[in-house]
Amino acid sequence: MTSRSAYREVMDTPRQPVVVLSRALDQAGDALAAVQAEPVRYEIEPTHTFVTFEVVHFQTSTLRGRFDKVDGFVELDRKAGTGNAEITIDMGSINSGTPDFDAHLKSPDFFDIAKTPTARFVGKKFGLDGDKLTSVEGELTLLGKTMPVTLKGDRFNCYDQPVLKVHVCGGDFETTIERSQWGMNWGLDMGIPDEVRLVIQIEAIQK
Repeated sequence: MTSRSAYREVMDTPRQPVVVLSRALDQAGDALAAVQAEPVRYEIEPTHTFVTFEVVHFQTSTLRGRFDKVDGFVELDRKAGTGNAEITIDMGSINSGTPDFDAHLKSPDFFDIAKTPTARFVGKKFGLDGDKLTSVEGELTLLGKTMPVTLKGDRFNCYDQPVLKVHVCGGDFETTIERSQWGMNWGLDMGIPDEVRLVIQIEAIQK
């Protein structure tokens, strides 16, 4: 067989298997991209997740308290830059370190836990700077009223937890609210501040 005949034979060989393989690779790539773009779900790790509040006491010292029981989840799609979250706070778990003050905070003057035992934050819009979660816009439901709130993120990080052998993401988030927007007005006429700083320490386990 001459070299010209051999060239013609190669060129005349059906190329269907190559086309099929190429299409299969394209489909596999599309499927992999879709999987990578799916949001990842993280569930709250309760021993490292707390909500702390701070109020300036008569323009002097800072009064602090903490809600010890927090539950919920976060879904994050870093590639798409989207996410959502649902966080539920047990208002009866409030802990200021002073039992009498805790009892007052649980009363109708403040959190009225007999009528509204939980508060709920729903995150709807996530702000990312590269891989770092920097803000979460959402709504806070407190005392039966829902208002918009934006949390500012700090030290967002993900790591492999060496003891639990799980992947964890978390950070510190904070915002300042005016409690009167939710109808919590007790003490305003006495000079107790309307502004309350909320600091959310959160870690969540990938599922």
